[in-house]
Amino acid sequence: MSLFEDGLDAAVQKAFTRPAPKSAGARMRYLVKQMKGTGPVARMLRVSQRTVERYVNDQIKKPRPDLAARLEREVKKRWQPQIRARARQKAATTGGIVIDTRARLGYTAPIGSTDQDRVRHLTVALPPQYAARLFTAQESGADDRQLREIAAEALKEVYFQDAGRRAGSLEEVRFTDIEHLEFDL
Repeated sequence: MSLFEDGLDAAVQKAFTRPAPKSAGARMRYLVKQMKGTGPVARMLRVSQRTVERYVNDQIKKPRPDLAARLEREVKKRWQPQIRARARQKAATTGGIVIDTRARLGYTAPIGSTDQDRVRHLTVALPPQYAARLFTAQESGADDRQLREIAAEALKEVYFQDAGRRAGSLEEVRFTDIEHLEFDL
């Protein structure tokens, strides 16, 4: 997973109405129910089918760290899909998305302006069309670079150009050296 994908997923997970299963056995039972069998779960988690059965029957309680991380990731990916879709839809149509970042930001502008990159801490509410673009790109399998370009374009319009009220000759925003990135719906 990438920084942007993790951030978008964490923002959507805040909309969950119930907590995801916590114990290894409960997580494994949930995945078996979702995938309709122990075989597909075993292949997905890269363990034996018998191991999955042992977790389902609570014969094994504590997975090794790498399996625990995969198990948690796969459960959270599938948990409450309708609420996840509703939260994305709301952000993409009416609510927008808030980006909180500490990163090096600079821009390309006409000669004579101070376009030096510098570290900035920004908390900016982005309009719904950018939330829609970020979620659509994420669902289509965009990599971190593509998601960063969409976020940079959004910051250019909302933060630097203030929706067309200033810096009209600004050409491109550079969004690099990300120290912190968090999204909120």
